[in-house]
Amino acid sequence: MVLPFDDAYFMKKALQEAEAAFDKGEVPIGAVIVINDRIIARAHNLTEQLNDVTAHAEMQAITAAANFLGGKYLLNCTIYVTLEPCQMCAGALYWSQISKVVYAAKDPNRGCGVMGTKLHPKTEIIGGILDNEASEILKRFFIEKRNLN
Repeated sequence: MVLPFDDAYFMKKALQEAEAAFDKGEVPIGAVIVINDRIIARAHNLTEQLNDVTAHAEMQAITAAANFLGGKYLLNCTIYVTLEPCQMCAGALYWSQISKVVYAAKDPNRGCGVMGTKLHPKTEIIGGILDNEASEILKRFFIEKRNLN
């Protein structure tokens, strides 16, 4: 039996955010934060638009979710992000005490795993959900970027 609100369902919502970033010329990474099967934050990279290296999808989503909840801790929340969080985003997720991190594609160069970044001890992390779809949009973006230069 397929649950209507499983990890793949929410990762598809994060992929929609990645497509929005792609359309804006941003590196196509999207994120959604969920509590009790309800999306409370949607975000995508805005580093170019805001001229801010910290405007990663996860950072935008953390801020939106904290504002929605009225507090800085994201207990009982899950973030779905299309690329493994970087060291900066993993640090912010650590401090938010988010309960679960689900990512699609692994980042073998800058991901929190290869960088040795720790998440909160109570945070569960799962990778590889819709990995191919997330990898494809990133590849397409960088191919187009190379062809324009």
